[in-house]
Amino acid sequence: MEVTEAEQRRQVEEQVEMLLSGQGSEVSGCDVGLEQSKPATLRKNVTYIVCGVIFNDKEEVLMVQEAKQDCYKQWYLPAGRVEVGENLEEALRREVKEEAGFDCEPITLLLIQEQGPQWIRFIFLAKITGGSLKSLSAADQESLQASWWDRQSALPLRGRDILRLIDCGLKYRQDPWHPVTLPVDLSCRHVVQRLVLVFTSAEQQVWVLLIKAPALHLPIAAAVKTHAVTWAANMVVQEAMPSAYYDQDVNTLGIFSLQHNGRQHGKTDGVCLNTLVALVPDHVQRNEDGERVECTGTSQPPSIENPRYIWHQVQKQTLREKLLEKTKNTSIVPIHSLY
Repeated sequence: MEVTEAEQRRQVEEQVEMLLSGQGSEVSGCDVGLEQSKPATLRKNVTYIVCGVIFNDKEEVLMVQEAKQDCYKQWYLPAGRVEVGENLEEALRREVKEEAGFDCEPITLLLIQEQGPQWIRFIFLAKITGGSLKSLSAADQESLQASWWDRQSALPLRGRDILRLIDCGLKYRQDPWHPVTLPVDLSCRHVVQRLVLVFTSAEQQVWVLLIKAPALHLPIAAAVKTHAVTWAANMVVQEAMPSAYYDQDVNTLGIFSLQHNGRQHGKTDGVCLNTLVALVPDHVQRNEDGERVECTGTSQPPSIENPRYIWHQVQKQTLREKLLEKTKNTSIVPIHSLY
């Protein structure tokens, strides 16, 4: 029996609500960029790093002293590469155990950093559940020792990039700004984004961009190695509304949820980032004489030029309110491009 368009629209709204709650949804295809993407394969074309931010009751942070020659005796957060066959949480537990001596459990994703699909770092806030602090007598190739750092004492750091991660963890402990978000065990072959791409009017109405066939659905776009992972949203907007593209800011605000399985090498090494993207008119535009013109709020989203796409105006009031709140307060896991 053929599903009506009204029913398809209702199903899309249900799916968006599910993603907003931190759940995932099977990836059954890819709409944009697949021809420029290869299946994700660890050790070949993708590297995933896990990093643990762990505090004790004194708000001291767990640090490990490096054993590697290029950063020998310098200190860093427990971190390392995801191995073949592991999911992200298993990799985090293994790295913390090997480098710091502790058993741990992830609390939430704090932040995702990326340099294109070939290098993605997943930063977790985690807690100690057992084990003991690794001492110098247990030094090995993984690390020399571990220690709790009060963040004031002088400590030779391998990189100052971790100071931002530690600060992020402290802020979340004190005032969680997004729901607990942990990876969802759903397999994916490529590194892709499922886009909840929204346009908000001056009257606070919300539209979501959809693809029409084979049934109405949220666009899924593959990451391409020449660009940041988040560039996928730009590819979709360029394809859907080329004339309006340069008059819009495409703002990737963060992720509702992350899907990864990793069990089958080369087949499930991909990740799906369920991403919130806001399409915002560029407020500084120019007229025919090249003079700057202030752009005021508009009541309609940009016109679709590609027949593959359609705007859906969100009907369910509670969903509209949630999307408005998420776009205004960015209360989701941030994703930062390091390009």
